[in-house]
Amino acid sequence: MQDTRALLLETDFPSLERGALETLQVNLGYRCNLSCTHCHVNAGPQRTESMSLEVIEILLAYMATHSVKQLDLTGGAPEMNPHFEYLVRKARALGVSVIDRCNLTILRQPGYRHMAGFLAGQGVSIVASLPCYQEENVSKQRGKGVYEESISALRELNALGYGQGRGLELSLVYNPAGPYLPPEQVQLEGDYKRELQQRHGIVFDSLFTLANMPINRFGAVLLSQGQYAGYMQLLKDSYSEENLTGVMCRSQLSVDWQGYLYDCDFNQMIDLPMAPSGLLASDARRVHISSLLHTPAVGAPIRVGEHCYACTAGQGSSCGGALGAG
Repeated sequence: MQDTRALLLETDFPSLERGALETLQVNLGYRCNLSCTHCHVNAGPQRTESMSLEVIEILLAYMATHSVKQLDLTGGAPEMNPHFEYLVRKARALGVSVIDRCNLTILRQPGYRHMAGFLAGQGVSIVASLPCYQEENVSKQRGKGVYEESISALRELNALGYGQGRGLELSLVYNPAGPYLPPEQVQLEGDYKRELQQRHGIVFDSLFTLANMPINRFGAVLLSQGQYAGYMQLLKDSYSEENLTGVMCRSQLSVDWQGYLYDCDFNQMIDLPMAPSGLLASDARRVHISSLLHTPAVGAPIRVGEHCYACTAGQGSSCGGALGAG
């Protein structure tokens, strides 16, 4: 597989510094029951990387020490980590809100049928990937049968109270199928709500639109099809300075399955470690979360690359969806 990493390191993207830490985004491992074409993690059933209980205990200590408000769990399929439920329970006991970035189909797999009920019982917010409300488009990105299982899982979540406006938040995520920007988020959310209600009786709270990152699996597809340069030019031509104030790296830290720190999940996937405090953003040494138990991350330089233009193009894009009006 071709790698875009070397093409991303030299950039004219504006410099950034981190503000107050609000969210700890944790990748619990790369194992997943799916292998989606847009996946920037290269996750799949054959991956074995998984966060240990030892690192999870350090995470819990870090959240307690730094009064972290939100724990954002991702993967792979984060639910496939054997310590997933333990971490969720302990984080909720600390008063930390928890987000589970769920691919929906995992909730229908043997060994995970109880998971939807567990998430509801813990008051976990769910951010679920559903790249389209039409079966054909979902099948192209995620594989045959994924759409039916996703709809079944959404019905179960609705039955448990998710998306009903009663405190159990259910958000869906849209990714474009190719090298173009997502449509306007508010309008697309209306389309999703209308179509899913009419077709399947499904309701949800919000839709997040995310631009595809030119890294890993999607980046390799761009290179193999001769579309990388064109897509990067689209991102740069669509750059909006206003989006810099809302990019997620300014208020969160990303933690990989071994406990090392990055400015965002995308930097993690192309191995751009967080710069140690007081050093230049070009410093390549990895920082483990255990070394920062008593050190705030405010004011640290954020490492940037060409891929950062995906977060600032058009409406902007973050793990919480669009940043502006486009």
